[in-house]
This record gives sequence, C-alpha cells and structure tokens, in this order.
Amino acid sequence: MRVIVVGAGVAGAASAIALRRTGAEVTVVEAHEDPGGEVGSFLSLAVNGLRALDALGCGRAVAERGFEVARQRMWAGSGRLLGDVPRGRPADEPRNSVTLMRGHLVEELRAAALREGAEIVTGLRLAPEEVAGVPAGAGTSAPSGFPAGADMAGADLVVGADGIWSAVRRALDPAAPVPRYAGIHSVSGISRGVPASVAGGPGVFNMTFARNGAFIHLTAPGGEVWWTAQVSSGREPSDTGLERLEELYLGEETPLAIMRGTVRLHRSVLHHVLAEVPVWQDGRTVLVGDAAHPVGSGQGAAMALEDAVVLGRALKQEGSVSAALARYDRERRVRLTKMARAASANRDAKTAGPVGRRMRELVMPLVFRRFHAGATAWLYAEDLSRALD
Repeated sequence: MRVIVVGAGVAGAASAIALRRTGAEVTVVEAHEDPGGEVGSFLSLAVNGLRALDALGCGRAVAERGFEVARQRMWAGSGRLLGDVPRGRPADEPRNSVTLMRGHLVEELRAAALREGAEIVTGLRLAPEEVAGVPAGAGTSAPSGFPAGADMAGADLVVGADGIWSAVRRALDPAAPVPRYAGIHSVSGISRGVPASVAGGPGVFNMTFARNGAFIHLTAPGGEVWWTAQVSSGREPSDTGLERLEELYLGEETPLAIMRGTVRLHRSVLHHVLAEVPVWQDGRTVLVGDAAHPVGSGQGAAMALEDAVVLGRALKQEGSVSAALARYDRERRVRLTKMARAASANRDAKTAGPVGRRMRELVMPLVFRRFHAGATAWLYAEDLSRALD
C-alpha cells in the first residue's frame, strides 16, 4: 500500500509512524522546513496522549525532551486559589503529564518516522486538486519536486494532516466549514529571574483567570518560567507586544511580575474555531488532527496522536482501505464530538465578562472539588498504548 501524508507536524509525523507499522510505503510532504526545537511555544501532553506516544514507540524519547507536571492550579485574578487538581490525569494515575516545546515534539516524531522508513519531503506545497479526489491510476502527474514514482494518482491512501487551514479538507469537500476567529489570541514567552514565591515551584501548571483573558505559567526545572497570555479580544488584533500585554494585565500581580522577567517573546497567535466537519474521509482520503477537528483545551496534540494510532490500527485490522477509513471515522467522531463540547466550555470560561467572572469565582471551587474527576474520567480512560502491537 502506498500512502501520501500531507503535512509533517504532530498529526502527519505520527500518522507516518503508525502507517509504516502496517507495512505501508509512506511519503510525507510538508511546506515548511524542519521546525527547530525553539519554533513556537510549549504544549502539554496528558496521559492519553502519552499512551498514544507509547504505541508509536516515542513515549520515552518525547518525555526526555520536556518535564513532568503533576498538578494544575486555577487562580482568580485577585490571587485567590480556585482549584487544585491532577494535571492531565486521574488522581490514581502515577504517570504525570509532560510539557515540552512543540518543535521538540515534532522533531522527535519526524525522527521516529524516518527510522521507521518513511520519506519526508519538505519545502513542497501542494494545490488542493493534487492532494485529494484523484482516482487511483488516473494518471495525474506529480507536482514539481515531488519524489519520482510517488505521484498522487498512484497513492492508495492520502492522509490530510495539514492543519486547521487544510487544503485537503477543501479538496475532500468544497462545502466544508472554514475557520473563524474564536475571540482569543495568545502570546507566549520565557521569563527568568522570577521569584519562586511568585511563580511557584516546578511541576505545577498554573492558570489565572484574569480580567482580559487567561494567563498560564509553569516553572521549568532550570528555573525559567514558560508562560502564555490568552487574551480575549472581540476583533482580530495585530501582533501584541510586551508593553501592551502589561497594560492588559495591569493590577494582576502574578502575570505582571512574570511578564516583566521576559527574555524571549513569541509572536501573537490567533485562535480559530471550526464548525463540525461533515466529511472526514471518502474511502481513499482521510483527515487527521486539526484538519478534521481543532479542539484546543490542552488536548490538540494528544487528539492528533490518538488519530494516528486509531488510523493505523484500523488499517491493520480491516480488509480494505475504505473499510478502515469508515471504522476510523466512526470511532473518532464519538470521542471528538464530546471533546469539542468540552473545548467550547473552556473557551467560554476564558472570555467571560464581569458577571461571568464573578459567577466563575463562586462556582469553580465547588466544581473542582466535587465534579472535576468524574467529568474528565472519560478523557483519560482511553488507553491506546498497545493498539499497534
């Protein structure tokens, strides 16, 4: 079986590993060169994502590129503690979530895909008509620079792993929804010299529900503080600099103190949402990761990893590509529909107005004490660690 994977980010590189485990010949095409470990901000992998990495044979290598985070604490802008729960795991799970730079995760996945025998071609951008909807054997020639003998027409399976602005999604269904601005943009940075009394110690994911949006920070083992300001903004803003961020968080002591120690600042990133995508596959072409279901809520990378493993398992166990893609669609839609609802509630909490913020501060301590474990049990119960054995 010959497979073309479009996109070499988390979803694409993970899919390449899983599909090589089925014995397929896999070529990954990617518009951008290797990301480099410091490109982009950080992400966290909950226990379900770590189990998917285990299935891909990457769990230990990825964990060594980051650091463990055992607890998650939610704070009001006033500094009042609203909740303290296990981070990305049930209370009885001994394995902690892992935080690392997104670029480092992609590096490890790409390296693993190459070790498995996949080919990765970077610097190549394909038009929609070149990546989907071409019947096998139709004779469509490869785009310029594409590896000889690996034209799209000859592929038995095309995997669209090209993100929220997916060209594969548009080719698969011209009527597919398009992303829209979610009312939040984020700016991330790294700070030094922040007193431990302000930032807290290692191993804790802190989220402050501030007046103008959520502020997240973690202390890395070396003492640096990794942070992200998720700013609520009704209109799409231009790039937000540090001076503007300090104005937005004025009066909220912890975020302000951390930002004042900034030594590296990443560019602003707009958050987008996507309505439910009705068509994920057509028997030959399939969407994975953000191309099918951008979810956020700290689960974007984990859901992409799960997609890859479930797709690989379906192809190993079903008798045809079309049957495997139908099974993948059925299995993943149930979980992702539930995840999308949780992500929507998470965004609403970050963009609440004055009345909503007051209600949140009254209700949230009760919610975390009594309902958090039960509400997240379904998410962390998924165990794909042996799905590709």
